[in-house]
Amino acid sequence: MKFTLSWLKEHLETEATLDEIVETLTMIGLEVESVDDKAALKPFVIAKVLTAEKHPDADRLKVLSVDTGSGAPVQVVCGAPNARAGLIGAFAAPGTYVPGIDTTLAVGKIRGVESHGMMCSERELQLSDEHTGIIDLAEDAPVGKSFAEWAKLDDPVIEIGLTPNRPDCTGVHGIARDLAAAGLGTLKNGAVEPVKGVGECPVNVTIEAPELCPGFALRLVRGVKNGPSPRWLQQRLIAIGLRPINALVDITNYITFDRGRPLHVFDAAKVKGDLVIRRAKKGETVLALDAREYELNEQVCVIADQSGVESIAGVMGGEASGCDETTTDVLIESALWDPLNIARTGRDLGIITDARYRFERGVDPEFMVPGLELATRMVLDLCGGETSGARVVGYKGHTPKVVSFPTAEVKRLTGLDVPREESLAILSRLGFEPQGSDDVVDVTVPSWRPDVDGKADLVEEVMRIHGVNQIEPQVMVSKDTVGGRILTASQIRMRAAKRALGVRGMMEAVTWSFIAEEHARLFSGNRKLIKLANPITSDMSTMRPSLLPGLIAAAQRNADRGFADVALFEVSGAYEGDRAEDQRRVAAGVRRGTARLEARGRHWSGNAAPVDVFEAKADALAVLEACGAPVDKLQIEAGGPEWYHPGRSGTVKLGPKIILATFGEFHPKTLETMDVSGPLCGFEIFIDAIPEPKARATRTKSRLDLSPFQAVKRDFAFVVDNTVEATHLTRAAAAADKKLISDVSVFDVFEGPSLGEGKKSIAIEVTIQPTERTLTDEDFEALAGRIVENIGKQTGGVLRS
Repeated sequence: MKFTLSWLKEHLETEATLDEIVETLTMIGLEVESVDDKAALKPFVIAKVLTAEKHPDADRLKVLSVDTGSGAPVQVVCGAPNARAGLIGAFAAPGTYVPGIDTTLAVGKIRGVESHGMMCSERELQLSDEHTGIIDLAEDAPVGKSFAEWAKLDDPVIEIGLTPNRPDCTGVHGIARDLAAAGLGTLKNGAVEPVKGVGECPVNVTIEAPELCPGFALRLVRGVKNGPSPRWLQQRLIAIGLRPINALVDITNYITFDRGRPLHVFDAAKVKGDLVIRRAKKGETVLALDAREYELNEQVCVIADQSGVESIAGVMGGEASGCDETTTDVLIESALWDPLNIARTGRDLGIITDARYRFERGVDPEFMVPGLELATRMVLDLCGGETSGARVVGYKGHTPKVVSFPTAEVKRLTGLDVPREESLAILSRLGFEPQGSDDVVDVTVPSWRPDVDGKADLVEEVMRIHGVNQIEPQVMVSKDTVGGRILTASQIRMRAAKRALGVRGMMEAVTWSFIAEEHARLFSGNRKLIKLANPITSDMSTMRPSLLPGLIAAAQRNADRGFADVALFEVSGAYEGDRAEDQRRVAAGVRRGTARLEARGRHWSGNAAPVDVFEAKADALAVLEACGAPVDKLQIEAGGPEWYHPGRSGTVKLGPKIILATFGEFHPKTLETMDVSGPLCGFEIFIDAIPEPKARATRTKSRLDLSPFQAVKRDFAFVVDNTVEATHLTRAAAAADKKLISDVSVFDVFEGPSLGEGKKSIAIEVTIQPTERTLTDEDFEALAGRIVENIGKQTGGVLRS
């Protein structure tokens, strides 16, 4: 939101300096983002052309002798057709930066004649688009004085950042109200006197969609002369970044920023019949004022006449009924629109306008008719004409909210000790109406504050006006005992997962929570999908059931840009069920190309192997261990969800039912559907499924697990059916004596004709760790016998001879 200092002072009687105003705005929650003090125009001075002689070597150039008020006249070469002796204009000396042409002047020669500066046009000073001649000032303009100061162009421009809950400050009057409440002056009376019209408005209005248009006001002004707007109005619009168009349009833009009340004007001669406020019909189009044609749908509210759509309600008018220099009869419209519908329409059509900005936040309903009166008065003053009476349709009046306000809440919620009388005075200055003499007061909320709903909102108003800087800092109380755990188990595990994957050389990514429906179904596993009611785009219509689609797409984007070997991970939420709240915490990652833990890429000693299922398995187990899962009790089963390759994937379980993770290389059909190329592998760890560790004893006990005896390793090779998994073999061996056997690992797998059809050999290494005494040969033989017996019973394996 931009405005000039003089504009603000039209609504605020104040002697405050610019610095005081800027500081106060930020303190009351209207944060100042920038202040443009118009320093670029300060070097320009008023100068008078003494003589204008024809250039000796150019027909269209003149050599001017210019009095700048600083001494001897200077010589300037000028090509403006209106350059003449006696003209008074704006002069720029060498070294001056001219913003309109983005050039810093220097002494130069033009066709052999030296030029010591420049007489400027309005466009060169960015005052307007006029550049057919240089600026021609009145004869009494003081030579040598600052042009910006004399023309009142040194008016500072203030820009504030508004939060979405402050629609009342989308107009300068609302900002002035806040500053007055903060004690920086007196708010001037903003009441608008009604304009008496002649007869009724001849154009009828029918509202077919009252849920989208709670009120509509219209009036006709005949016999207007629509030319350029006055210089003061043009300069004010230019200062805030708007381009003056014509008087009628400039008036609506001015009131939009002055009072936060968007308006629209129709050329009455171009409107056919009466106006209808309705939903657009599917496939209807409109050529808007930005010269673009928009296709509408049934969710869009439009203003239409007999010939079709004339305006996209609350967003942008149509080109067909726009006002230009030929307009003599004008219809002025002031209406109320549903904020959510305006926001959706603007987003769907990709239109951002000042009107949409205000309507989607909520305008003051009680200023709909006064806004129309104010616009009518300005049209009559600037363009002439005769006005009809106002036609108001659909508006049923505003029912104010009443909030019960215990004044003691200010102290409880903010720590500020604000007296009751001061709290109520602050609210009154802001336009609220406190009633009652008790400690609990009924406060009537003004129509321009739709954001205030409860007592906490009123406390906030008191706090920001009284002064947030008045809250005294408090020293944090030190506790004698060590504080308890701050983070939840889920938060701790998420952080541990991120550290573990970062250590394994993966980079963290943040992907969209919503993806294309086709990709969501690919990774849904028959789970119910959550579809968005109002998606940003059609490719982001469904909440992700898995983190993998976003990571796979990100890996492919990197590959498309020359980074083929990437390892990405994300720890976030995946969604399933009927509601967006039904989510689970997941740690997922993908590796592409040769992005292995120890990858070397291309190297003289040999290229790194592509990523595979074992790399994904190692990542998954590393995360599970970091998250505190009982790794020694985990079971790994072959095969995973359908988006993985059936022979190159696995599932990590804790018991028969609890699935902690899945991993593997991705199915070729998955990659083809997502239009990505491999090799690609990935994993998902379901953090919420990891069980909480058992509560430990409150008193720490010293425990030494190291044994003083030497560990012994024994190798065994068993012939089993080739359908037997190695996990079953190692588990059976470990169960032979859980006290003595500390580890079992597979070191060789062999298949061949010598073993027989359908057989394979699995060799395991068993680590035996005595803890109480040195084992004898008989002990080892007995243990070996139990191992062979266990494996034989559980897997059918036979010791290989």
